[in-house]
Amino acid sequence: MSVALVGVALLAGCVGDKEGVPTPTTTPSPAAAPVQLQLSSPEFVNGARIPVRFTCDGNDINPALRIENVPAGTKSLALVLEDPDAPRGTWVHWIVYNIPVTLWIDEDTVPGTQGTNDYGVQQYRGPCPPSGTPHRYVFKLYALDTELDLGASVNKAALELAMQGHILDTAELSGSYSRLSGAARTTATRTLDQSA
Repeated sequence: MSVALVGVALLAGCVGDKEGVPTPTTTPSPAAAPVQLQLSSPEFVNGARIPVRFTCDGNDINPALRIENVPAGTKSLALVLEDPDAPRGTWVHWIVYNIPVTLWIDEDTVPGTQGTNDYGVQQYRGPCPPSGTPHRYVFKLYALDTELDLGASVNKAALELAMQGHILDTAELSGSYSRLSGAARTTATRTLDQSA
């Protein structure tokens, strides 16, 4: 009788041990981070000073821009250059939309249809802050799932309205600029003239 009880106890102990063993669980592998649209320039790194030739103290031409990770389904790109540090509030220097999907925008080019900037013209106007503290200049790139049916008189507000519901991704590139002193400006202009 006691032998039978010992056997039952041992059997119960074995079952208990088996139940106490943790079962291995499958840990899901971490999801890959989504690839985001990127905008950069071979002319300056993000946050650095914008070279003189792309400003009103130089040739006043747009810098070359590199575009990476354009999302699938993109039908066109739009680009806005603005100065968030302008005395009267954000000042728009350049608007371009219906840019064909590309990975590169050459310097001194018009890659799409230009809208009207805050100077009242349809063209690039480079950094040109008042004397004093450097201003930030932000290139904002939009990947859109459509082409936009807009006229050349479109301003930033109208562009933003037209893009609503069509933005697949955005990217930014920032630079800074402060005006050169009179002597430095003359030297820079001569250097640019000699290299032209």
